[in-house]
Amino acid sequence: MNTEIVALTTDSCRRAAALICAGEVVAFPTETVYGLGADALNEAAVQKIYAAKGRPSDNPLIVHVAKKQQIACLAAEVPVQAQKLIDAFMPGPITIVMKKKEHIPACVTAGGDTVGIRIPQHKGARAFLEACGCPVAAPSANSSGKPSPTRAAHVLEDLSGKIPMILDGGPCSGGVESTVISVCGDKPLLLRPGLVSYEQLCAVLGEVEIHPSVLKADAVDHAASPGMKYKHYSPKARVVIVEASCRCACALYDAAADLGKKPVLLWEKEKLAAFRERCAFALFEKQDSTLAAKNLFAFLRGMDERGYNVIFVQAVDPHGAGLSVMNRLLRASAFTVLTEEEILSDAVGAVKKCFS
Repeated sequence: MNTEIVALTTDSCRRAAALICAGEVVAFPTETVYGLGADALNEAAVQKIYAAKGRPSDNPLIVHVAKKQQIACLAAEVPVQAQKLIDAFMPGPITIVMKKKEHIPACVTAGGDTVGIRIPQHKGARAFLEACGCPVAAPSANSSGKPSPTRAAHVLEDLSGKIPMILDGGPCSGGVESTVISVCGDKPLLLRPGLVSYEQLCAVLGEVEIHPSVLKADAVDHAASPGMKYKHYSPKARVVIVEASCRCACALYDAAADLGKKPVLLWEKEKLAAFRERCAFALFEKQDSTLAAKNLFAFLRGMDERGYNVIFVQAVDPHGAGLSVMNRLLRASAFTVLTEEEILSDAVGAVKKCFS
Protein backbone atom coordinates (compact mmCIF):
# COMPACT_ATOMS: atom_id res chain seq x y z
CA MET A 1 0.00 0.00 0.00
CA ASN A 2 1.25 3.47 -0.88
CA THR A 3 0.73 6.08 1.83
CA GLU A 4 -0.18 9.50 0.44
CA ILE A 5 0.47 12.73 2.35
CA VAL A 6 -1.89 15.49 1.26
CA ALA A 7 -2.26 19.05 2.54
CA LEU A 8 -5.38 19.61 4.60
CA THR A 9 -7.90 21.36 2.35
CA THR A 10 -11.64 21.18 1.77
CA ASP A 11 -11.05 18.83 -1.16
CA SER A 12 -8.63 16.56 0.69
CA CYS A 13 -11.07 16.35 3.62
CA ARG A 14 -13.72 15.07 1.20
CA ARG A 15 -11.28 12.51 -0.24
CA ALA A 16 -10.27 11.38 3.23
CA ALA A 17 -13.91 11.14 4.31
CA ALA A 18 -14.66 8.96 1.28
CA LEU A 19 -11.94 6.56 2.46
CA ILE A 20 -13.47 6.48 5.95
CA CYS A 21 -16.90 5.73 4.50
CA ALA A 22 -15.34 2.92 2.45
CA GLY A 23 -14.02 1.27 5.61
CA GLU A 24 -10.43 2.56 5.45
CA VAL A 25 -8.28 4.38 7.99
CA VAL A 26 -6.90 7.92 7.62
CA ALA A 27 -4.46 9.94 9.74
CA PHE A 28 -5.55 13.48 10.50
CA PRO A 29 -4.27 16.43 12.57
CA THR A 30 -5.79 17.75 15.77
CA GLU A 31 -4.70 20.41 18.24
CA THR A 32 -3.18 17.67 20.45
CA VAL A 33 -1.50 15.01 18.25
CA TYR A 34 -2.25 13.35 14.91
CA GLY A 35 -5.00 10.73 15.11
CA LEU A 36 -5.59 7.55 13.12
CA GLY A 37 -9.29 7.47 12.32
CA ALA A 38 -11.86 4.91 11.20
CA ASP A 39 -15.65 4.74 11.21
CA ALA A 40 -16.39 4.00 14.88
CA LEU A 41 -19.50 1.99 13.98
CA ASN A 42 -17.69 -0.27 11.47
CA GLU A 43 -15.97 -3.10 13.36
CA ALA A 44 -13.84 -4.20 10.40
CA ALA A 45 -12.60 -0.64 9.90
CA VAL A 46 -11.78 -0.25 13.61
CA GLN A 47 -9.76 -3.46 13.52
CA LYS A 48 -7.57 -1.84 10.84
CA ILE A 49 -6.54 0.77 13.43
CA TYR A 50 -5.33 -1.94 15.79
CA ALA A 51 -3.53 -3.75 12.97
CA ALA A 52 -1.76 -0.66 11.60
CA LYS A 53 -0.56 0.44 15.04
CA GLY A 54 0.15 -2.99 16.50
CA ARG A 55 -2.12 -1.88 19.35
CA PRO A 56 -3.33 -4.27 22.08
CA SER A 57 -7.06 -4.93 21.76
CA ASP A 58 -7.68 -4.17 25.45
CA ASN A 59 -6.65 -0.53 24.96
CA PRO A 60 -9.83 1.47 24.19
CA LEU A 61 -10.23 4.12 21.52
CA ILE A 62 -11.61 7.65 21.75
CA VAL A 63 -14.54 8.54 19.52
CA HIS A 64 -14.36 11.92 17.76
CA VAL A 65 -17.31 13.93 16.52
CA ALA A 66 -17.69 17.35 14.92
CA LYS A 67 -20.63 18.75 16.90
CA LYS A 68 -22.00 18.69 20.44
CA GLN A 69 -25.35 17.40 19.19
CA GLN A 70 -23.69 14.12 18.16
CA ILE A 71 -22.72 13.24 21.73
CA ALA A 72 -26.25 12.11 22.55
CA CYS A 73 -26.00 9.53 19.76
CA LEU A 74 -23.06 7.86 21.51
CA ALA A 75 -23.65 8.29 25.25
CA ALA A 76 -26.45 6.39 26.98
CA GLU A 77 -26.91 9.48 29.12
CA VAL A 78 -25.14 12.80 29.54
CA PRO A 79 -24.81 13.46 33.29
CA VAL A 80 -24.90 16.99 34.69
CA GLN A 81 -21.15 16.89 35.32
CA ALA A 82 -20.53 15.91 31.71
CA GLN A 83 -22.70 18.77 30.46
CA LYS A 84 -20.70 21.23 32.56
CA LEU A 85 -17.49 19.97 30.93
CA ILE A 86 -19.02 20.11 27.46
CA ASP A 87 -20.12 23.70 28.01
CA ALA A 88 -16.75 24.74 29.44
CA PHE A 89 -14.23 22.94 27.24
CA MET A 90 -15.73 21.58 24.01
CA PRO A 91 -14.54 21.90 21.34
CA GLY A 92 -11.14 21.42 22.93
CA PRO A 93 -8.43 19.01 24.11
CA ILE A 94 -10.68 17.01 26.43
CA THR A 95 -12.28 13.56 26.27
CA ILE A 96 -15.28 12.76 28.49
CA VAL A 97 -15.93 9.12 29.41
CA MET A 98 -19.62 8.25 29.77
CA LYS A 99 -21.78 5.14 29.63
CA LYS A 100 -22.04 4.04 26.00
CA LYS A 101 -25.03 3.23 23.84
CA GLU A 102 -25.33 -0.42 22.84
CA HIS A 103 -24.66 0.10 19.13
CA ILE A 104 -21.03 1.13 19.73
CA PRO A 105 -18.87 -1.91 18.92
CA ALA A 106 -17.01 -3.62 21.76
CA CYS A 107 -13.73 -3.28 19.85
CA VAL A 108 -13.93 0.50 20.28
CA THR A 109 -14.34 0.32 24.07
CA ALA A 110 -12.10 -2.71 24.72
CA GLY A 111 -15.21 -4.58 25.83
CA GLY A 112 -16.16 -1.99 28.43
CA ASP A 113 -19.51 -0.31 28.95
CA THR A 114 -18.14 3.24 28.65
CA VAL A 115 -16.92 5.37 25.76
CA GLY A 116 -14.61 8.38 25.59
CA ILE A 117 -16.00 11.20 23.40
CA ARG A 118 -14.11 14.20 22.08
CA ILE A 119 -14.73 17.23 19.85
CA PRO A 120 -11.40 18.61 18.60
CA GLN A 121 -10.70 22.32 18.69
CA HIS A 122 -8.72 22.05 15.44
CA LYS A 123 -10.93 23.49 12.67
CA GLY A 124 -9.45 21.21 10.01
CA ALA A 125 -10.11 18.14 12.15
CA ARG A 126 -13.73 19.19 12.62
CA ALA A 127 -14.11 19.81 8.88
CA PHE A 128 -12.81 16.29 8.23
CA LEU A 129 -15.15 14.80 10.86
CA GLU A 130 -18.12 16.68 9.44
CA ALA A 131 -17.31 15.42 5.96
CA CYS A 132 -17.19 11.84 7.29
CA GLY A 133 -20.75 12.06 8.58
CA CYS A 134 -20.08 9.36 11.17
CA PRO A 135 -18.34 9.16 14.54
CA VAL A 136 -14.63 8.49 14.06
CA ALA A 137 -12.66 6.28 16.44
CA ALA A 138 -9.07 7.51 16.63
CA PRO A 139 -6.05 6.86 18.81
CA SER A 140 -2.73 8.59 18.11
CA ALA A 141 -1.38 7.84 14.61
CA ASN A 142 1.84 6.10 15.64
CA SER A 143 3.18 2.61 16.19
CA SER A 144 1.92 1.44 19.57
CA GLY A 145 4.25 2.43 22.39
CA LYS A 146 6.22 5.07 20.48
CA PRO A 147 6.02 8.85 21.07
CA SER A 148 2.82 10.28 19.68
CA PRO A 149 3.09 12.11 16.34
CA THR A 150 2.87 15.89 16.28
CA ARG A 151 3.78 16.22 12.59
CA ALA A 152 2.70 14.38 9.45
CA ALA A 153 6.30 13.20 8.97
CA HIS A 154 6.11 11.37 12.32
CA VAL A 155 3.03 9.50 11.10
CA LEU A 156 4.75 8.54 7.87
CA GLU A 157 7.80 7.32 9.80
CA ASP A 158 5.66 4.85 11.76
CA LEU A 159 2.81 3.94 9.42
CA SER A 160 4.16 4.24 5.87
CA GLY A 161 2.72 1.43 3.75
CA LYS A 162 0.11 0.58 6.41
CA ILE A 163 -2.46 3.33 5.79
CA PRO A 164 -3.68 4.97 2.56
CA MET A 165 -3.64 8.68 3.50
CA ILE A 166 -2.26 11.27 5.91
CA LEU A 167 -3.91 14.68 6.06
CA ASP A 168 -1.09 17.15 6.70
CA GLY A 169 -2.22 20.08 8.83
CA GLY A 170 1.26 21.11 9.97
CA PRO A 171 2.65 20.80 13.51
CA CYS A 172 0.14 20.24 16.32
CA SER A 173 -0.19 23.24 18.62
CA GLY A 174 -0.70 21.31 21.87
CA GLY A 175 1.76 18.43 21.69
CA VAL A 176 0.21 15.93 24.13
CA GLU A 177 -2.99 13.91 23.92
CA SER A 178 -6.31 15.10 25.30
CA THR A 179 -7.26 15.20 28.95
CA VAL A 180 -9.48 12.19 29.73
CA ILE A 181 -12.00 12.42 32.57
CA SER A 182 -14.67 9.91 33.57
CA VAL A 183 -18.04 11.02 34.94
CA CYS A 184 -19.34 7.48 35.46
CA GLY A 185 -18.64 7.15 39.18
CA ASP A 186 -19.63 8.99 42.33
CA LYS A 187 -16.93 11.59 41.71
CA PRO A 188 -15.32 12.77 38.47
CA LEU A 189 -12.09 10.82 37.89
CA LEU A 190 -9.10 12.12 35.91
CA LEU A 191 -7.81 9.16 33.90
CA ARG A 192 -5.21 10.92 31.76
CA PRO A 193 -3.98 14.51 32.22
CA GLY A 194 -3.72 16.84 29.25
CA LEU A 195 -3.87 20.50 28.31
CA VAL A 196 -7.18 21.00 30.08
CA SER A 197 -5.53 20.95 33.48
CA TYR A 198 -6.60 19.35 36.73
CA GLU A 199 -6.97 22.83 38.18
CA GLN A 200 -9.32 23.87 35.35
CA LEU A 201 -11.41 20.73 35.86
CA CYS A 202 -11.74 21.45 39.57
CA ALA A 203 -12.79 25.03 38.84
CA VAL A 204 -15.76 23.70 36.85
CA LEU A 205 -16.68 20.55 38.80
CA GLY A 206 -15.38 21.11 42.30
CA GLU A 207 -13.70 17.97 43.63
CA VAL A 208 -12.01 15.74 41.02
CA GLU A 209 -10.14 12.56 41.89
CA ILE A 210 -6.93 11.56 40.12
CA HIS A 211 -6.54 7.91 39.10
CA PRO A 212 -3.48 6.32 40.79
CA SER A 213 -2.05 5.30 37.39
CA VAL A 214 -1.50 8.95 36.41
CA LEU A 215 1.71 9.24 38.43
CA LYS A 216 2.33 5.69 39.68
CA ALA A 217 2.95 2.30 38.12
CA ASP A 218 -0.48 1.17 39.25
CA ALA A 219 -1.92 -2.11 38.00
CA VAL A 220 -5.05 -1.56 35.89
CA ASP A 221 -7.34 -4.51 35.14
CA HIS A 222 -9.55 -2.68 32.65
CA ALA A 223 -8.52 0.59 31.06
CA ALA A 224 -11.34 3.09 30.59
CA SER A 225 -8.91 5.38 28.76
CA PRO A 226 -5.87 5.07 26.52
CA GLY A 227 -2.54 5.61 28.27
CA MET A 228 -3.38 3.73 31.49
CA LYS A 229 -2.05 0.17 31.10
CA TYR A 230 1.13 0.01 29.07
CA LYS A 231 4.52 1.58 28.60
CA HIS A 232 3.80 4.43 26.19
CA TYR A 233 5.39 7.36 24.40
CA SER A 234 8.81 5.69 24.33
CA PRO A 235 11.60 6.45 21.86
CA LYS A 236 14.32 3.89 21.12
CA ALA A 237 16.58 5.67 23.60
CA ARG A 238 16.29 4.99 27.33
CA VAL A 239 14.39 7.82 29.02
CA VAL A 240 15.35 8.76 32.59
CA ILE A 241 13.68 11.46 34.69
CA VAL A 242 16.08 13.47 36.83
CA GLU A 243 14.87 15.11 40.05
CA ALA A 244 18.19 16.73 40.88
CA SER A 245 20.46 19.72 40.35
CA CYS A 246 22.41 20.52 37.20
CA ARG A 247 25.56 19.39 39.01
CA CYS A 248 24.05 15.94 39.51
CA ALA A 249 22.80 15.89 35.93
CA CYS A 250 26.38 16.53 34.78
CA ALA A 251 27.57 13.63 36.92
CA LEU A 252 24.94 11.36 35.37
CA TYR A 253 25.85 12.47 31.86
CA ASP A 254 29.56 11.85 32.46
CA ALA A 255 28.91 8.46 34.05
CA ALA A 256 26.79 7.40 31.07
CA ALA A 257 29.48 8.55 28.64
CA ASP A 258 32.15 6.65 30.58
CA LEU A 259 29.99 3.53 30.28
CA GLY A 260 29.95 3.87 26.48
CA LYS A 261 26.51 5.43 26.18
CA LYS A 262 25.61 8.43 24.03
CA PRO A 263 23.68 10.64 26.48
CA VAL A 264 21.74 13.85 26.03
CA LEU A 265 20.06 16.24 28.46
CA LEU A 266 16.61 17.82 27.96
CA TRP A 267 16.40 20.73 30.38
CA GLU A 268 15.16 24.21 31.12
CA LYS A 269 16.71 26.78 28.77
CA GLU A 270 17.92 29.07 31.53
CA LYS A 271 20.07 26.30 33.03
CA LEU A 272 21.76 24.97 29.87
CA ALA A 273 24.97 26.96 30.45
CA ALA A 274 25.71 24.71 33.44
CA PHE A 275 26.23 21.76 31.09
CA ARG A 276 29.06 23.43 29.13
CA GLU A 277 30.29 21.10 26.35
CA ARG A 278 27.77 18.35 27.11
CA CYS A 279 24.96 17.70 24.60
CA ALA A 280 21.86 19.42 25.91
CA PHE A 281 18.66 20.90 24.47
CA ALA A 282 16.07 23.29 25.88
CA LEU A 283 12.80 21.40 26.31
CA PHE A 284 11.16 24.47 27.83
CA GLU A 285 11.99 27.88 29.30
CA LYS A 286 10.97 30.00 32.28
CA GLN A 287 9.28 26.99 33.92
CA ASP A 288 6.69 26.96 31.10
CA SER A 289 5.20 23.47 31.27
CA THR A 290 2.86 24.23 28.35
CA LEU A 291 5.93 24.66 26.15
CA ALA A 292 7.39 21.44 27.55
CA ALA A 293 4.17 19.65 26.56
CA LYS A 294 4.27 21.11 23.06
CA ASN A 295 7.90 20.05 22.52
CA LEU A 296 8.03 16.73 24.34
CA PHE A 297 7.16 14.10 21.72
CA ALA A 298 8.95 15.87 18.87
CA PHE A 299 12.06 16.13 21.04
CA LEU A 300 11.94 12.45 22.03
CA ARG A 301 11.72 11.47 18.36
CA GLY A 302 14.44 13.96 17.48
CA MET A 303 16.86 12.45 19.99
CA ASP A 304 16.44 9.07 18.28
CA GLU A 305 17.20 10.67 14.93
CA ARG A 306 20.42 12.12 16.36
CA GLY A 307 21.52 8.72 17.64
CA TYR A 308 21.39 9.32 21.40
CA ASN A 309 20.65 6.20 23.43
CA VAL A 310 19.95 7.66 26.86
CA ILE A 311 17.88 10.80 27.47
CA PHE A 312 18.10 12.50 30.86
CA VAL A 313 15.05 14.74 31.25
CA GLN A 314 14.51 17.36 33.93
CA ALA A 315 11.45 16.68 36.07
CA VAL A 316 8.84 19.42 35.81
CA ASP A 317 6.41 20.79 38.36
CA PRO A 318 3.31 18.54 38.15
CA HIS A 319 0.82 21.41 38.13
CA GLY A 320 -1.05 22.85 35.17
CA ALA A 321 0.26 21.31 31.94
CA GLY A 322 3.16 19.91 33.98
CA LEU A 323 0.99 17.04 35.20
CA SER A 324 0.53 15.85 31.60
CA VAL A 325 4.28 16.17 30.92
CA MET A 326 5.21 14.15 34.01
CA ASN A 327 2.58 11.52 33.18
CA ARG A 328 4.01 11.04 29.69
CA LEU A 329 7.61 11.04 30.94
CA LEU A 330 6.85 8.48 33.63
CA ARG A 331 5.27 6.18 31.05
CA ALA A 332 8.10 6.75 28.55
CA SER A 333 10.72 6.01 31.22
CA ALA A 334 8.90 3.01 32.69
CA PHE A 335 8.72 5.08 35.90
CA THR A 336 12.50 5.51 36.16
CA VAL A 337 13.29 8.55 38.33
CA LEU A 338 16.72 9.36 39.73
CA THR A 339 17.04 11.65 42.75
CA GLU A 340 19.84 13.88 44.02
CA GLU A 341 20.60 11.45 46.81
CA GLU A 342 20.94 8.45 44.47
CA ILE A 343 23.21 10.31 42.06
CA LEU A 344 25.47 11.78 44.76
CA SER A 345 25.80 8.33 46.32
CA ASP A 346 26.81 6.53 43.10
CA ALA A 347 26.28 8.15 39.68
CA VAL A 348 27.72 5.17 37.78
CA GLY A 349 25.54 2.76 39.73
CA ALA A 350 22.49 4.94 39.08
CA VAL A 351 23.11 4.79 35.32
CA LYS A 352 23.71 1.04 35.41
CA LYS A 353 20.42 0.63 37.28
CA CYS A 354 18.60 2.28 34.36
CA PHE A 355 19.86 -0.40 31.98
CA SER A 356 19.53 -3.44 34.26
